[in-house]
Amino acid sequence: MDEKINIEDFNKIEMRAGTVIEVGINKKARKPAYKVKIDFGEEIGIKTSSAQITDLYKEEDLIGKQVICCVNLTPMHIGSVKSEVRILGTESEQGVVLLTPTEPVKNGDRVF
Repeated sequence: MDEKINIEDFNKIEMRAGTVIEVGINKKARKPAYKVKIDFGEEIGIKTSSAQITDLYKEEDLIGKQVICCVNLTPMHIGSVKSEVRILGTESEQGVVLLTPTEPVKNGDRVF
């Protein structure tokens, strides 16, 4: 981790809280992944992501879960899914552990 960014670069990253409303298998992804729909409230709306989080999370456990996502990345196609946001988590020994608010927050709340 040698590369540093300045505060102006960091401030360009837009992270928001959202609630998972739909989950299914991303069948065409090279590695096991879910297609996840996340509600970010009125301002941003519902966005889709492909997430390699199948090791620790079952589809039914993700519904209603609040997650933190980067919402201003250029969309990319992963398998057959247009991934519009990136769900944030840690690379841990047990797999990806999602970053989640410790208290319920409004969909679309900004992380800073």
